[in-house]
Amino acid sequence: MRAKLITRDGFEALKKELDYLWREHRPEITRKVQWAASLGDRSENADYQYNKKLLRQIDRRVRYLRRCLGELTVVDYAPEQEGRVFFGAWVEIENEEGEIKRFRIVGYDEIFDRKDYISIDTPMARALLKKQVDDEVEVQTPHGPAYWVINSIEYPRP
Repeated sequence: MRAKLITRDGFEALKKELDYLWREHRPEITRKVQWAASLGDRSENADYQYNKKLLRQIDRRVRYLRRCLGELTVVDYAPEQEGRVFFGAWVEIENEEGEIKRFRIVGYDEIFDRKDYISIDTPMARALLKKQVDDEVEVQTPHGPAYWVINSIEYPRP
């Protein structure tokens, strides 16, 4: 089961997306559907069919955003987190081969379109929680255990 957590930035981004979809994008597409419908035969009207499909996608996303915004818990930075890995942390890790990765541990709804974010629900994030700089972490992967050392932990300040 997914953790229903989100950072303040992520929550604001989802609210902004919902506002844009509901107040700007959906009315624009609705006007296009009405215009295309006024042209007559809808069964062969590509504008009508395409925009009607787009309207359904927008409505589905709006329903999802409204539901999830009500269920999510916003987690803000707290000074007590310093020095350990918790939700919202930027973490840099390194393995034995010298491969370095840097990412932020965030909620599921924030990871899309971002290569530098990982979900709190991933095995990597779970293994890193409550660890400190220079701690070695074992992460279970499909190919067996992988070992990483934490190089740095940072938190965005409000």
